[in-house]
Amino acid sequence: MTMTDLIARSPLFTSADPTRRSRGSLLGLWLSRRALARLDQAALDDIGVTAEDAHREASRPIWDVPANWKA
Repeated sequence: MTMTDLIARSPLFTSADPTRRSRGSLLGLWLSRRALARLDQAALDDIGVTAEDAHREASRPIWDVPANWKA
């Protein structure tokens, strides 16, 4: 499971309405990736994420969404 998939499972990004999910969740995913990029090593250690994984996730383009959103 990728970090994008974990972020997508957050209650902030789940909605029964696909239209709402596509608008709000895309922005939320982008903001989450930006926040992830700003975490220091201590915070990354707290959430169990390596700096390499955080950088890879934060570098993904906004349109690169979890696979379950594409259905």
